[in-house]
Amino acid sequence: MGCARDIVEHAGVARFYWSNFPLGHSAGKPHDRTSQEATLRGALELFDTATGSRTTQVSPQKWSTDDAWQQDFMDTSAFTAEQLAKMKAEHELARAVKKR
Repeated sequence: MGCARDIVEHAGVARFYWSNFPLGHSAGKPHDRTSQEATLRGALELFDTATGSRTTQVSPQKWSTDDAWQQDFMDTSAFTAEQLAKMKAEHELARAVKKR
């Protein structure tokens, strides 16, 4: 399962379930069990349906109703330094809680 299609296909993996989702979300949408189960199911089905090596199956799921997210994803230019620092602190706190 993956999101970076160009990289994974270049590596030549035997079977690849590709989701056109932001990097880091190859297992489905966050906090969306239905999306995650559908992604896993699609990836596992490749063991039965792949007809040869280097098979790529495209997920039918959409990240959003439009593709604007692809232009905006990870674009931090609209944030102030203070906003970025706050987001970083929140992320670090979440990581610390998860680690515990």
